[in-house]
Amino acid sequence: MSPRTLFEHELGQLRDDLKKMCFQVEAVYDRLFSAMAVKDGETIFNILEQDRVVKDMEKSIESRCLSLITKQHPIARDLRTVSASLKVVTDIKRVGDIVTDMAELIIRLQMKDVSIYSENLPLMIKETKALLHSAVGAFLRRNQEEAENVIAGDDKVDDLFNKVKDDLVAHLKEGTANADDCIDILMIAKYLEKIADHAVNVGEWEIFQETGNMSDTRIL
Repeated sequence: MSPRTLFEHELGQLRDDLKKMCFQVEAVYDRLFSAMAVKDGETIFNILEQDRVVKDMEKSIESRCLSLITKQHPIARDLRTVSASLKVVTDIKRVGDIVTDMAELIIRLQMKDVSIYSENLPLMIKETKALLHSAVGAFLRRNQEEAENVIAGDDKVDDLFNKVKDDLVAHLKEGTANADDCIDILMIAKYLEKIADHAVNVGEWEIFQETGNMSDTRIL
């Protein structure tokens, strides 16, 4: 097997590993909010226990990326792919951490119906999921146009966060909701906003792996 063929084989394995990690985190996100909807506490507790799976995936992918850089001496385009993958795995791991943090909050809320605090929160959950899915797809398919749409779509999630915040403030002023619950709901909304930010980062790394530019600045 020639050095180039070997490199392309290992690069393919990197893509496969990254795809598995991304899909794992997306699946956990889906399980969390599906379980919350039907008050399935057992599934939510299982999510807390499975955090190690994503951490192990992160370490394995980081090791593969560093091996490709140090042993294979990739050319510029390939180096961008490996470097971007190394960054994306960090963003996806952080999304996994955030999902675990939200699981803890949902348990503390005793899996109450979040729509009673804000009708905008279920929509925010849906839009954040869609943005994350699009970002992962854009990176894995190397679709720069889709990545640019992800970056533009962040404004919608930010707008929903502000609406959730306004809804909670209204409840507190009217005295119609428990203050501690409102704080937990606000934290969930903030976490969703953070997931959207990580999705934007993934979109930006897709643009980088195609162009070498990050935020209109030439890097590689």
